[in-house]
Amino acid sequence: MKTFSIPAIVFLLFFGLVLFANADQKPVGANSRVVTVQAPKGCEPVTAKIDAHGTIHLVSNSSEGPQYSKSMDGGKTFETPLQVLDDAVRKPGLIFDVWDMAVSPSGHVHIALGTNAWKLKLPKDEWGFYYASLKPNGTQFSPVRNLNHQPSEGFSLAVTGQGKVTACWLADKLYANVSLDDGQNFGPKIEIDPAFNPCDCCTTTATYGSDGRLAILYREETNNERDMYVVLWDQETSKVTRERVSNISWKKNSCPMTYYGIIPQGDGYLAIWPTETTIYFNRLNSNGAPRVPKEIKTAGVTGMRTGMFILPGTDGQTLVGWKKDDQLGWQLFDQKARPIGRPESAKSSGKGAAGVVDQAGNFVLIR
Repeated sequence: MKTFSIPAIVFLLFFGLVLFANADQKPVGANSRVVTVQAPKGCEPVTAKIDAHGTIHLVSNSSEGPQYSKSMDGGKTFETPLQVLDDAVRKPGLIFDVWDMAVSPSGHVHIALGTNAWKLKLPKDEWGFYYASLKPNGTQFSPVRNLNHQPSEGFSLAVTGQGKVTACWLADKLYANVSLDDGQNFGPKIEIDPAFNPCDCCTTTATYGSDGRLAILYREETNNERDMYVVLWDQETSKVTRERVSNISWKKNSCPMTYYGIIPQGDGYLAIWPTETTIYFNRLNSNGAPRVPKEIKTAGVTGMRTGMFILPGTDGQTLVGWKKDDQLGWQLFDQKARPIGRPESAKSSGKGAAGVVDQAGNFVLIR
């Protein structure tokens, strides 16, 4: 019978504890820079962001309503989730869902919410964009409030490090409300350009670029041609420009109810969207024009209102992620937008898709 010395036993116990502590953070595939981590129990991830301090912020839907949690160790552990909703906003049968989250560099969290008020036949001024925020290191969200008081969809948020928050939404046209004080007060609605004709049941997604302009990705419906456009809005001069980013046409006589994403990369952007059921992406320059003439096809497939994201690697690689049938899928691309290896997947509940790039350059995907 083999025996172990006391030091050997101590080492084995310690090694086992380390494995247990990190058992839920799993490197996947040939690229060890991609890891998947488990969301808190009962949470269905919608989106994740990382702040300048390396804290990962996660917002989820759950049976108890929208929940928020953060990780300060690269996703190895998440703190006990906080309820986003306050008691005053809860009503029998009223369900709140997360649409988007934006996080400032300092860690100020801003969340966009929608409800099923239309289904309950509540007054139409309750069918709108709901908003809540959490200050850095806060322990309780601000009271949830209605930003626009009208039937609308496609809610998204973008923030700067100087206290500007823009809430974008759809109501036959493309609108926004702007706050200059970290979301404490929002100005009246602004129609960004009357010529724009968005798909009402799709969404918006927005981010601030390196030049300070707001970039909004949305889907057009003019003549039932469901093309993707990036709008660049200089909020100081009110100048608005627009670039078409999809070349593959999609003729459809009803709104396809799709989600998509845009994030800054250097002096430009990365954009991801579906055409039919296939997911495409492209790298855009500072004016929103595609750097590659034609969109880049991925192995990703999507359904109605299912999430996707795109992440820039520190070495020029790009990771795209998507959700379909309770599976989180992803695929890596090199600097020339060529696939690296095969697409991979992991079981993940809900329709959202969440991932970040951590300070070490790892792709952290939350399932």
